[in-house]
Amino acid sequence: MIPLCFICCAGLSLIPYAEAQRDLGSGASVSTDSAEHSLSPTEEAQRLISRGQLSEAEARLSSLATQQPEPAGVERMRGMIHYQRNDFAGANSAFEKAILQDGNDLLAIQMRGVTLYRMGQSAAAIPFLERANSPIASVNADGTYVLAVCYLEVRRYDDARRIFAQQYKIPSDSAASYLFLGRMLLRRNYPAESEQMARKALQIEPGLPLAHLLLGQLALSRSNAAGAVVEFEAERTINPMDGEVYERLGDAYLRALRYEDAQQALNCALLLEPNSTGPYILLGQVLLKRDDALTALNYLLRAEHMDSSNHIIHLLLGQAFHALGRKEDATREYKIAENIQNAVENQR
Repeated sequence: MIPLCFICCAGLSLIPYAEAQRDLGSGASVSTDSAEHSLSPTEEAQRLISRGQLSEAEARLSSLATQQPEPAGVERMRGMIHYQRNDFAGANSAFEKAILQDGNDLLAIQMRGVTLYRMGQSAAAIPFLERANSPIASVNADGTYVLAVCYLEVRRYDDARRIFAQQYKIPSDSAASYLFLGRMLLRRNYPAESEQMARKALQIEPGLPLAHLLLGQLALSRSNAAGAVVEFEAERTINPMDGEVYERLGDAYLRALRYEDAQQALNCALLLEPNSTGPYILLGQVLLKRDDALTALNYLLRAEHMDSSNHIIHLLLGQAFHALGRKEDATREYKIAENIQNAVENQR
């Protein structure tokens, strides 16, 4: 089979697989031994698309489009080219034509739904994604994810939970399904709804790991350090071997000005996740607050060795060097932090 190209979709890699074309009857199978010599014109165009040769593929498709009747799949492939160029209006038009030509072209149907989603039309995208979801969900899981996200956007939370549960093979009414939905809602910046789902998960299963962790993250996002401490301490009781729990708890203690507790929690985090920069950075902050700049410097230098492009690390190194009276080193680190931050801003 000739694989279709990868398509970026809001952080996804949406892959309309060639296997789906075979299974759905919308493409032809090609032997690997004779692929280069027995390709049809449409298969040749598809091969060019899969190799990223979009202009060449477009020329082939334009030639094919003059035939009467137009060969099956031409408009879908045109839509794929427009999509990869981020020309979503053009892609939508092409996929619409493909569906008019073949109402059973499920890849075109799904891609029209994805395109409408990319155009900010989640409600309009849902019928197309729903129609394509069941037949090809096992082939293209990313399309299923886009459908679930569309449900979130239009606040059809039960439908989104059902889709996520199906995708991750968990019971749709389980505590885990509500917690998963809560995490996805937080990712989509729906904090109130996220909290509601996390609390529902705990009602179903009070000892569910990661639920209090999510509630603690929500509390921190609202600058409620005391509330975050309560949630992270509850998570520690349920899930004592997760290093992230201690890192988050240390952060909450730091914000609550409980520096000794923060240092103890972050030391535990280091033992459980020694390759993560987070605990080192937070320990540097805690030790600076406790006027132990020399020890802070050691932790921050370790963090800098692990991630030299983090401007926060260099900013804290500057503070540590300044506290130790090493002004030239402090100035250097402040400058590095500024340069990194400016570079990031320029890339936006």
